[in-house]
Amino acid sequence: MSKRRLRHRQSGNDPSEEAGGGSWLPRGTAEIFLVTGDPYLQEEAKRIVAAAGGGLRTATDVAGAVHGWDTADVVLVGSDIRELPPRRRAPAVLLGRASEGDGLWRLAAALGAERVAVLPEAAAWLAEHLSMSGSPDPGGTVIGIIGACGGAGASTAAIWLAQAAAGHGVSTLLIDGDPWGGGLELAISTEEVPGLRWPDFSETRGSIDPAQFRDSLPVAGGFAYLSWPGRRESVLTPDAGSVAAVMDAARRGFELILVDIGRSGEGVRTLAWDCDRILLLTTAHLRSAVAAARVLPELPPTDTALLVRGSSTAAVDAQLIAESLGLPLLGVLPEVRGAPAGTEMGRLLELGQRKPVTRFAEAVLALKGASL
Repeated sequence: MSKRRLRHRQSGNDPSEEAGGGSWLPRGTAEIFLVTGDPYLQEEAKRIVAAAGGGLRTATDVAGAVHGWDTADVVLVGSDIRELPPRRRAPAVLLGRASEGDGLWRLAAALGAERVAVLPEAAAWLAEHLSMSGSPDPGGTVIGIIGACGGAGASTAAIWLAQAAAGHGVSTLLIDGDPWGGGLELAISTEEVPGLRWPDFSETRGSIDPAQFRDSLPVAGGFAYLSWPGRRESVLTPDAGSVAAVMDAARRGFELILVDIGRSGEGVRTLAWDCDRILLLTTAHLRSAVAAARVLPELPPTDTALLVRGSSTAAVDAQLIAESLGLPLLGVLPEVRGAPAGTEMGRLLELGQRKPVTRFAEAVLALKGASL
């Protein structure tokens, strides 16, 4: 497996030099192109780009953005922009205000934007993102797994994929994206493995050293993981800026990042937008297939493929489901005896060593010589 990315993203690089306050100096000056007629977004962007050390060019509308759009390193558009110039690539980041709510993510999906920055809350993250955009190294690949319905097996699939990748020598991180899921770590190990969990990053601001981040995480099955705690007590929840800092450190610290997105709207609106590819998992039954059709429009405009969980009682053909959704069928997750009990008892890694599971994971991740 090579480190080639599924599609180019303007984020993530190894730091070349540490600056004061825990931030990183940019390795090159990026040219930023801002398209918005909103005075507030213009002023915020100017301040942020200056902090990032980039060069800024602006256009107030689509007509004025035709020239210079495709030559910029990064294209930012404001939420007042509702269409793209003809035959121009999608913008890297959509800028908007918190008062615009979920409409920002719907607009981002319509425009094909890679990320959303809600200002002023996301100003620090955006500055860090832009400061790294001049690097030719796009960082690790982020693959998200989301279940079409509850109980589809997305967490199980994510764990087995991470285990298989690590077994092939790929530096791998598994991220638990569901704060209401009870803690992914409970399915991985019967004991609490030392290392940081999500609440430990609740006060994170700015950049995270990728080497320190990598070394701070618990490890099992050969891969690192970042889980929500598997306990009853209430925990602190990182805000959007902290999550963005974690994801940037993950890209810079690992070759492969697998994200168990969860089915909450918050997970889809945040972590899903960081993914280079999304794997939508459904069971081979009509209700689950219908649920997949409803989930699909909520996902960001990124490379998406289908996984189907196999079953001896399957009512619908996997290929038929894929064709009805208009997605490529990437693999069939095998039914493994004892998997539900293994999840409850922290024994999924033992079950992940079975041949049907390893064949499934190797095919999905193209682990025998092909790239992700």
